[in-house]
Amino acid sequence: MSTDTSSVESADVQRGWRYLMGAGLLITVLGLTAIAAPFVTGVAVSVLLGALLVVGALGHAVNAFSAGGVAGTVWQVALAVVYAVAGISLLANPVLGLTTVTILLIAYFAVEGVIEVAMGIRARSEPNWLWYVASGAVSLGLAVLLWAGFPSTAAWAVGLLTGVHLLSTGVLLVYVGYAGRRGGTASGGEAMGGEPRSG
Repeated sequence: MSTDTSSVESADVQRGWRYLMGAGLLITVLGLTAIAAPFVTGVAVSVLLGALLVVGALGHAVNAFSAGGVAGTVWQVALAVVYAVAGISLLANPVLGLTTVTILLIAYFAVEGVIEVAMGIRARSEPNWLWYVASGAVSLGLAVLLWAGFPSTAAWAVGLLTGVHLLSTGVLLVYVGYAGRRGGTASGGEAMGGEPRSG
């Protein structure tokens, strides 16, 4: 009974690490492609964001019929209009939308940097407070650099950062899958060969 259970678990582990490594390799390739063509990637992100906003507009429009009371209905309709206008604008002119997305990205880095620096300063008694400050400083530095080069940075910033994020995620998944493969192989060998020999 225990042998059957261990063999099933070993098969699940093998499937798991293969899926992880496969997904990691695919995401890594996508990340490298995005880094190689940041402008195309940025436009694709702008189009995708526009499509998501249009879908969100449809969702708010549907919710307007089930909203309780006049105030809820008006609120849902207003949100649907805002989402629809923003989404259609991005889809109609994704290059111009890329500029807007870059501005949002600069704002995000600035806010994230301020929050992380503040967290690090408040947690000075903890041993890793400098990491928060350093991470916040990097985010603030990115915000300043992107803003200093704006609007020319809109041509590559979103695509490049998206590619770097995909690349880091893909490498992490490959590493996790490889670690799971080694762990699964070791546990499988112990299950089949019994207790490991000492010497």
